[in-house]
Amino acid sequence: MTKTKPNFQLNDPKVIKGWAMFDWANSAYSLTIAVAIFPAYFEAITAREIAPWGIAMYNTTLFSLIVAVAYMVIAVISPILSGIADSSGRRMAFMKFFTTVGSLACISLFFFDGEQLQSGPMLSLGTFGFLIATAGFGGSIVFYNSYLPDIVTEENYNRVSARGFMMGYIGSVILLIINLIVISFPQWFGLEGHGTLAVRLSFLMVGLWWLGFAQYAFKRLPPDGDGQLSWKAIREEGYAEFMGVWQMAKQLPNLKRFLLSFFFYSAGVQTVLALATLFADLEMKMESNELIVVILLLQVLALVGAWCFAKLSDAIGNKPSLMIMLILWTVVCVFGYFVEGETQFYLMAAAVGLVMGGVQSQSRATYSKLLPPGVKDTTSYFSFYDVLEKAATALGSFSFAITGQISGGLRVAVLVLAVFFLIGLVILTRVKIAHEKVGS
Repeated sequence: MTKTKPNFQLNDPKVIKGWAMFDWANSAYSLTIAVAIFPAYFEAITAREIAPWGIAMYNTTLFSLIVAVAYMVIAVISPILSGIADSSGRRMAFMKFFTTVGSLACISLFFFDGEQLQSGPMLSLGTFGFLIATAGFGGSIVFYNSYLPDIVTEENYNRVSARGFMMGYIGSVILLIINLIVISFPQWFGLEGHGTLAVRLSFLMVGLWWLGFAQYAFKRLPPDGDGQLSWKAIREEGYAEFMGVWQMAKQLPNLKRFLLSFFFYSAGVQTVLALATLFADLEMKMESNELIVVILLLQVLALVGAWCFAKLSDAIGNKPSLMIMLILWTVVCVFGYFVEGETQFYLMAAAVGLVMGGVQSQSRATYSKLLPPGVKDTTSYFSFYDVLEKAATALGSFSFAITGQISGGLRVAVLVLAVFFLIGLVILTRVKIAHEKVGS
């Protein structure tokens, strides 16, 4: 079924600004809550040994499992959501739904308070609040991404996509710095002596920021079309489209190998990003304000790394560049097992930042080079790529949880992540990229 698109002008600056502002709105959640503040807060407010719903485990195990479940849910429903976006044209309604649910769940974390929680309703509030907020964030992104080819012409894809990324980066860093000031200097705001209030205010601020700035995007993006929503269309344009990409990939050995390699090393990359603050908090005993500084360092160095490895890829090719990064990722994980003291940890964090931006940008570029020549439906291929990355995050987080539970700490869990990078590296050696003389 072909959706009926509403009439509007392509490349409209107001529409483009509205689209980019949605990234400004929701990136605050992914950076401030999911990465920088909430993991360490969860570890601090809960007892080391907890028994949620009568199941004994470490608090870090539960948090890692929450991340795994959230990303698996997103991976499973993403093809359905893509089918809805493609077949019905009702993107705005669903984008608003996931944004509203996600931001309200984030706001609910403001009430997640207590002292060394072990079980009970308060722990459930924190657990399900974070789970739903993360799923809402992931769900809204599916519909957000689907707008790009419908608001600008093809020659503007890269420029507008980059604008959204930069707006998201700038907005999230601004809010993170504001939260860092509030958390580090509560006395300036009359919050000293009020327990965790300064930290919990960041959850409230992010939720309001996310929901508030999203309204700017909602008012400027094209309205929903008049396509009919049907399960048959969703199935045909959702999971069938997803499986169609995999069937095509199986006929292209280099694309298939790269996707397998990408799946394994993404399990390592995304898990490190999602759970790094837990490691810093539990193993390095770092304070919340120190953790936020680390996250800011990662963001800045990620941009530097993306630029540096783009230049390196131009010089020696994508494959050798990726192989160098995977070797560095492996070294970082091994070093993480032995790291002692804040100086060593900052050096490790700096290394993570440099390879983090590089591996993400070069993976997408390499994937683009390996797509079938003349392919028109690139949206389906990148939807498959996105689902694969989320499933990899779920696998990595689950492995992190199980290993941490068995070992009683996170150092062995970080060491195990090196295995994912090594598997990805070995598979990548068998990938051949056309027009690359070095390493191909």
